[in-house]
Amino acid sequence: MIDVTPVDESLFASLAPPRLLGSRCGECGTVVFPTAKSCPRCSRAGMALHPLADRGTVWSWTVQAFCPKPPYVPPLGGFVPFSVGYVDLGDVIIEAHLLVDGPQLEIGLPVRLALETVVTADGYEVVTYAFTPDGDAS
Repeated sequence: MIDVTPVDESLFASLAPPRLLGSRCGECGTVVFPTAKSCPRCSRAGMALHPLADRGTVWSWTVQAFCPKPPYVPPLGGFVPFSVGYVDLGDVIIEAHLLVDGPQLEIGLPVRLALETVVTADGYEVVTYAFTPDGDAS
């Protein structure tokens, strides 16, 4: 059993193994992340919980070169630029931190879901989601 606290439990279908939780519209099939109570496409209520794929590809990316506003908390040594992008999981594209070295980062890069430990403003360690290169992609 994994002994971690998620930054927001509603983001995850499971932590071991890590899986994100979205929702799917029963009327039109639209998938969203994070979960929603009604469909952004057809406005129907009654979205069903839907575990998302744990592997995908980088759809687009950039480098966050300036310190984000709170609730972001910079590491003890100060802010360090980091990669962020959109990951195509097949039925939805989500925004995520990319744990990828700059030279390796490219559109179409296969990635897999990973847990990332962060420290909250009040000093607690929690886990959030990020994506790392998928060495097992074929």
